[in-house]
Amino acid sequence: MSGLRIVLAGLVIATICGGGSADAAAIKVLASGSLKGALSQLIPDFQKASGDTATIEYGPAGAITGRIQKDDAADVVIVSKSQIEKLAGNGKVLPGSIVNVAGIALGIAVRKGAPKPDISSVEAFKRMLLAARSIGYRDPATGSTSGTYTASLIERLDMTEDLKPKLKLDRTEGDAPENVFRTVASGEIEMQIGQITEIAIAPGVELAGPLPAEIQNTTVMAAGIAATSNAPEIAGAFIRFISSSSAAGVLKATGFVAVKEN
Repeated sequence: MSGLRIVLAGLVIATICGGGSADAAAIKVLASGSLKGALSQLIPDFQKASGDTATIEYGPAGAITGRIQKDDAADVVIVSKSQIEKLAGNGKVLPGSIVNVAGIALGIAVRKGAPKPDISSVEAFKRMLLAARSIGYRDPATGSTSGTYTASLIERLDMTEDLKPKLKLDRTEGDAPENVFRTVASGEIEMQIGQITEIAIAPGVELAGPLPAEIQNTTVMAAGIAATSNAPEIAGAFIRFISSSSAAGVLKATGFVAVKEN
């Protein structure tokens, strides 16, 4: 076991023991697909050390929020900070349970081995968009936070009409975020704007670079205990685990950026 895994396992053991829950439990997690790369590594450590089981379902953050609004059974929900605060305000998430997990920045995905465009400044980014054969991003209608921001960014840059003929919207379900960039990998689309954490796990593509700082959008992802939870103590232990300083190494390695605790 690697040093990081030992530390993570120790953290979970201490957390669970301190939580006063002696019996194993099964919890259900509903999470934004942007967390799949990190959670796929963190959940096995949590389960092995705690003895509890965590099953997880992914989807666009907006779709996950909608499921919780409709009282879909879950113990833990992980979406954007603004979305989870709205859920708490509606009584769907326990207000005192909300914890920031990490931040997600946006970047440009290109086919693996393809030339990487210059996006070092806003002007360079605009030139890249104008020169591109085709540009993809998530359809805002799916509830994607990256898609919603990208659409507003293109409008803010006053490029909507210029880019309209070459824009391609991705409408995949979002439960398999690694498939979001499949048309880039196949060469059907030249490049795609999306979350760096999803680019990191997508086969056949690579990160050309993050958006310029002046137009970057970092979404804070937060976790909370669903009001429908039947195992709130274990759900709380799980949230403390994935937001811990020890888990930060896995989050960073899968493309996340650090954010303030709350």
